[in-house]
Amino acid sequence: MAKTPLLDKLGIEHPILLAPMGGGPGTPQLAAAVCEAGGLGSLGASYMTPAQMHEAIRKTRSLTRKPFNVNLFAGGHDVRSPANPGPMLAILAEIHDSLGLPAPVLPPVPRDPFAEQLEVVLEERPAVFSFTFGIPSREAMARVKARRMTILGTATTVREARLLEEAGVDAIVAQGAEAGAHRGTFADSFEASMVPLADLLRGVVRETSLPAIASGGIMDGRDIAAALANGAAAVQLGTAFLACPESGASEAYKRAILEAGRDTTVITRAFSGRPARGLANTFIRRLEGREEIILPYPLQNALTRPMRTAAAQRGETRFLSLWAGQGVARARSLPAGELVRRLAVETREAQRSVAGPAT
Repeated sequence: MAKTPLLDKLGIEHPILLAPMGGGPGTPQLAAAVCEAGGLGSLGASYMTPAQMHEAIRKTRSLTRKPFNVNLFAGGHDVRSPANPGPMLAILAEIHDSLGLPAPVLPPVPRDPFAEQLEVVLEERPAVFSFTFGIPSREAMARVKARRMTILGTATTVREARLLEEAGVDAIVAQGAEAGAHRGTFADSFEASMVPLADLLRGVVRETSLPAIASGGIMDGRDIAAALANGAAAVQLGTAFLACPESGASEAYKRAILEAGRDTTVITRAFSGRPARGLANTFIRRLEGREEIILPYPLQNALTRPMRTAAAQRGETRFLSLWAGQGVARARSLPAGELVRRLAVETREAQRSVAGPAT
């Protein structure tokens, strides 16, 4: 794989980025292992308090001297109070009872933590700052740029990619419809923004002048080679790293990923109130056809957290958010560094196979 301007800018050897998996799976150990193997490690910090962010960033720095990325949610908060939370509370009450939990209580609408989280980023100055769910204000972008951080933004449509270019990002993470976890959509409807990765990537490369980072369903070297052939400057993988020993995913979650013999992923709002891709399970099916009772993000996310936490502790996958991309059936349980190195070898082999024998 040839060295490119983006790899030089990011300070990495391989065009492999760890997706910033917030809420547990992404750990300093996982980020550092990817960095040490020549990729770009990431910390998904959107659910962290400022103190937790400081701790995670400093822990990562204690494990690697190489550059890494810190990611935040830059939008997506719906501050409206629900008109009638009763039906959702009733469903959760039954599940709480089966898990031995107290009856669910509607929490206050969580406030958007982005402003105070950004202050930590500005203070700690990681080499790379990325965001999703929107675009930070011009002032926020200017402050990040003044600290000479490389900036990555997430787009699910070509229109969003253009908006990110206008905002001044250095590269665009093109999140295809195949991607696991939350959709980064912010400019159009979620339904209209479910663009297959290959189509999205070609559009971003054609319509913007920025490097594109392909994200969605990428699990092995053949996938990486295909994305690079379609114009990507690098790729971002999340599901591929979930079963690594350095991942903070629960054992039940890792087991579900490794036992997925086929793609059973669906797009659902059930767990968080925002569309996300994950393995279908009891809780998702329980709300099929009743989507109107799901509360908005982030209130639904806060309301279901006790259920998800208890389910993880009990190894109970029926009520656990099992975020995964469409390539989940090809997940491997390898140390993160070994996986990065194997992906790099597989990519070179795939590229040589397509090029054919030298003459």
